[in-house]
Amino acid sequence: MSRERREACPICRRPSAPEFRPFCSQRCADVDLGRWLNERYAIPEEIDSDEPPPEPDPER
Repeated sequence: MSRERREACPICRRPSAPEFRPFCSQRCADVDLGRWLNERYAIPEEIDSDEPPPEPDPER
């Protein structure tokens, strides 16, 4: 007997739900989106040491 094993939700570690994959619920999907929008998550960028550092963002 083979039981289907669902991957864990990256927010709360419960089994993911097909309609919210990879999350278990709309709540966890919203938590993840909020983290991206608040810049808690970021994609690292390669910095070229030959270029001067970028100007600071006046919006921050």
